[in-house]
Amino acid sequence: MEVLRIILLLFLIICAISVSFSKRLLVSVVIYMAFSLVMAIIWLILESPDLAITEAAVGAGVTSILFFVTLKKIRSVRTETSASDIK
Repeated sequence: MEVLRIILLLFLIICAISVSFSKRLLVSVVIYMAFSLVMAIIWLILESPDLAITEAAVGAGVTSILFFVTLKKIRSVRTETSASDIK
């Protein structure tokens, strides 16, 4: 069990560093979602199921969906702007 904890903690560190160096926003959101899921697993290992459910629902679920919707809105604004500039 100790090896699993170390692997999960290393994965959290790798996720935090890689999201800092990521240039694409979509990749950053996916890495954030993976970070939240791993954090939920760690809360389960630490025997805190209420925190695990909250982390999975809010961190990986609702927040990620809001990030995806925001990215979609930003890209649609850029597409409309560039299309109107061409005309």
